[in-house]
This record gives sequence, structure tokens and C-alpha cells, in this order.
Amino acid sequence: MTNQPARPIRFVVIHKPGPKWQYGVDYRQQDGVNEHVGHYLKLHEQGKLQLGGPFLLPDVGGMMVTTKEVSQEEIEAFAADDPAVKSGLLIFEIRPWMTAMEHD
Repeated sequence: MTNQPARPIRFVVIHKPGPKWQYGVDYRQQDGVNEHVGHYLKLHEQGKLQLGGPFLLPDVGGMMVTTKEVSQEEIEAFAADDPAVKSGLLIFEIRPWMTAMEHD
């Protein structure tokens, strides 16, 4: 058996509608969604957010994928500080993800 280098771990933030979500209303029209986008834009501008956006199905939320350098503690604190989470528009879950297939 050969020793293989450890695979990179990234953290995925899964967003789902919270108690303040208005079902049947487009995500772009939800009260507080602009603040949510602005919050994650800061992480993206810091080079710590690889991908992010809504799922293209009504009322199911979206996800964000961090870069390899972001720790679980950092993304947990950042996700909890999201104005849309604080207001109840969204809830979040963080999942560790091993990127087994990745281009450099």
C-alpha cells in the first residue's frame, strides 16, 4: 500500500429556508437576501469562498463552498453571523467535504 497525500477538505455551508422565509416568493424578493449576499461577498473578496449560490429549485436554499484554507471554526462563526440567519430568513448546516477529484 502506498502512502497517498491527504485529500483537501473544504467546508460546505448548506442554506435552507428559515422561519421567516416566505414560501412561493422568489428568493431574490425575500426580505434580507441582499444582506445575505453581501455577507458572503465579503468572504469571496477575501479569497476564502470558492463557489456559492442558490439552487435552481423554488424554496430549497443554496450552498457555499469555502477554499481549502478556511477552518471549520472560522466558517461556523461566519455562517452564524449572517444577517439572514440572525433574522430567521435562513438556517444553515456545515458539512466537511473531501474534494477527491479536483484540478489544481
